[in-house]
Amino acid sequence: MSAKDFEREYKREFEGIIPEDDYMEEEELQEEKEDLKIDEMQKTNKARVFEGVAGGRVVLCGANAYEQKYYFNPVFKQIPESIKKELNIISVLFTQEAGGIFTIVFEEDGSISIETNADEEDITYDEITAGLLVSEVRRKRQDLFEALGIYYRIYVLHENPADLLDE
Repeated sequence: MSAKDFEREYKREFEGIIPEDDYMEEEELQEEKEDLKIDEMQKTNKARVFEGVAGGRVVLCGANAYEQKYYFNPVFKQIPESIKKELNIISVLFTQEAGGIFTIVFEEDGSISIETNADEEDITYDEITAGLLVSEVRRKRQDLFEALGIYYRIYVLHENPADLLDE
């Protein structure tokens, strides 16, 4: 995705602005759809370390500003593409704004945690901005995260859907 596309998505996502140059021809729309393909990081040692940081919990996705990579856990490949793209945009825009490492993690009970951290030597990481962005993402995407939590509880933890509806 180009820098212009990220800026457009950022304005839509965090500022609620639809840029005037957002009216594209049919051909441009098709090109943009092709550009939004989600990259899956290969299972390298770095990916295993990335998952290991979660402390036994299951990482859904994350972005790393230092390596400029996005990771989506292939265990959850059956999640609809639109949700994968939304998670990709949230993660990458977060790391572009605040820096550091951003992860969305399933807790053992099926709830979702949003975490961010940075290397000690990183002077560009802004903890205040990161905290504010986490709160904003959590607030704006509450329905998405609740739905993902229910999905995890049903398909991974094998809880009874009728019990979840009673809650």
